[in-house]
Amino acid sequence: MTPKTYLIGVLAIMATILAAANLIPENTADAAFSIKDSRYQLISAKSARGGEIVYVIDNLTGQAAVMGWDNNLIVPLTVEPITNLFK
Repeated sequence: MTPKTYLIGVLAIMATILAAANLIPENTADAAFSIKDSRYQLISAKSARGGEIVYVIDNLTGQAAVMGWDNNLIVPLTVEPITNLFK
């Protein structure tokens, strides 16, 4: 085996590995998590309209605020009792 043939073989193997690595999907950020305090609870989830929404739940009053993003600004979508969110 000549050095030229060896080099071509190594480059072909490297190209195959790089092409296969390019086809593997990368992990995306997932914001589905919850933070719970004694009074407030924050939950993020995917919106049915696309994007992310945040539920801010007040455990003492039983109120829940649903927040969304509009042009990089957080805007309240609704503020209701928790029982109304599951109807």
